[in-house]
Amino acid sequence: MMGHTLLGLFLLTTLFSGNAEELNVKATLRADRTTIPAGGSVTLTCDLKDLTDLVYQWFRETSSGNKSTIEDQFARGISISKGGIYTCRGWKKNTDLITTESDPVTIHETAGKPRATLTAQSSILPAGGSVTLSCSVEGSAGWKFDWFRRDSQFSGAQKIGAGTSEHTISISEGGIYYCRGGRGDPVFSTEDSAPVTIQKQVLAAVKLQHSWSQIFTGETITLRCEIQGGEGKVWKYEWTAPNTNSPPTSSEYRISRVSVSHSGDYRCRGSSDYLLTGWSDAFRLTVSSSKPRATLTAHSSVIPAGGSVTLSCSVEGSAGWKFDWFRRDSVSSKAQLMRGNEANRVISVSQGGLYHCRGGRGDPVYYTEDSAPVTIHKQ
Repeated sequence: MMGHTLLGLFLLTTLFSGNAEELNVKATLRADRTTIPAGGSVTLTCDLKDLTDLVYQWFRETSSGNKSTIEDQFARGISISKGGIYTCRGWKKNTDLITTESDPVTIHETAGKPRATLTAQSSILPAGGSVTLSCSVEGSAGWKFDWFRRDSQFSGAQKIGAGTSEHTISISEGGIYYCRGGRGDPVFSTEDSAPVTIQKQVLAAVKLQHSWSQIFTGETITLRCEIQGGEGKVWKYEWTAPNTNSPPTSSEYRISRVSVSHSGDYRCRGSSDYLLTGWSDAFRLTVSSSKPRATLTAHSSVIPAGGSVTLSCSVEGSAGWKFDWFRRDSVSSKAQLMRGNEANRVISVSQGGLYHCRGGRGDPVYYTEDSAPVTIHKQ
């Protein structure tokens, strides 16, 4: 450094002694950028083609018009951190020959802090996968990065990585992410990046409220959109369905008095903050056009003295039924409801008469056709 300083003093003495002779060669000044980032610098290069053994002189002019030599800077390329109007020229060592001064280049200073930029490999985080995030500060180097995540727009930010020299991280959680850069001691920090929302995919499925293997015309049914891992979240739902122009936006799809036209594939999906589902697999609904009929069977048609007979009621090919039981004293008498809404499909009777049953399920209750009557005699 002392050598450079002495050389510079010698150069300045020579140049301003009035003995220097100007070469018919003009210097060219180049800048790697024309704006100095906050906390950063700009590199200037003085280019003199076909000339060797040169020492360079640098000048800076302020906005007030004050032009001065930049002391201790005699290399071909220099780094500056102040704005101004810059020029350069060269001096051939051990001679009195100097080049023509370059055209001026204006360098501006950044008014505020630089802002970090966060980019994501994808905005959708696949189930069981990950997404790479990248943080950068344009036009400068030497930064380390802090990473932040929020559960929602209204939750506080959690720092998930501090002072990492790598400008990328891999994440496996959905959320709202941002980053910032820092360098130096004490640390100079950039402005936070704009936030990026990463939505995590979870699985959705359409299920029938009741596990009924067969659905009949006239029943009221409810389909539900179930989301795995979505507990405690507020979801927005979408449905695709046959025979409708206005599917619901809730988790339940209720169809009153279902008909054959409602048969087809039903799908749903949901979104909540940073969680997202794809369309569920199709749930295929098949509606039977006929009304089912209950079947009543008796293990005997004769009640022994002091005994009883077991009656069974069933609805073929489907489940979820409860049963109503009726008895008449004779063919011409009115049927009386003996027992209603029985979950057990079997009862015992100790009186003779004409018996029939029916099944019912759902809310409101959907009833089967009455069974054929069975006559029970008492000994």
